[in-house]
Amino acid sequence: MSTTRPHSPGDRGHEPSGAEAGGAFGVPEEGASVPSAGRQVRRLSLDGESGVVPLARDFTRRALYAWGWMPAATADQRAAAEDVLLVVSELVTNACLHAEGPDELLIACDNKVIRIEVSDRGAGQPAPRTPHRAGRPGGHGMFIVQRLCLDWGVVRTPGVAGKTVWAELGAPA
Repeated sequence: MSTTRPHSPGDRGHEPSGAEAGGAFGVPEEGASVPSAGRQVRRLSLDGESGVVPLARDFTRRALYAWGWMPAATADQRAAAEDVLLVVSELVTNACLHAEGPDELLIACDNKVIRIEVSDRGAGQPAPRTPHRAGRPGGHGMFIVQRLCLDWGVVRTPGVAGKTVWAELGAPA
C-alpha cells in the first residue's frame, strides 16, 4: 500500500478541464454531484465545523444512497458500503487527532471504485503503526484503511500547508 503516491497505479489522476476552476474535480458547490465520464463527485467543507466525524459519515451515507450503493441488496454490497463509511470515519478522525482538523471531504465514485479524500493543514505523514498491536487501544486507523482499501496515499501541494489523504475502495459486486 502507498503512503506517497498521489494516485493509484494506472490512474493519472483527474483530468484537467474548464470546470477545474470550480474546485476539486470541478465540483461547483458543497454536496453537488457532477457526472464526468461516469464519475460522480461530492465534496463537503469541514473547516471550522464541530462534530465532523458524524457529519462526514452522514454526508457519505447520503452520497451512497444517491449512487445506488445503499440500500444494499446483498451482504457483499452492505459490507462494501459499511467499509466506505468506516474509512471515511478513520480518515476524518485522523485529521482531527493528528492534524489541525479536516478542511474538506471529497468522495468520487465510478462503476468500479470509490475514492475518498480528506484534506487538512497538518504536516504529519499518516502511516499504519508497526508493529500493529491488535490488543492495544488506539493506533488502528491507518491499519484499517490499509486493510480495507485497494490503495491509499498522500498528496501534498508544494508551497501549500497541509495534505490530502486519499483512499480507494472497490465498488460492490
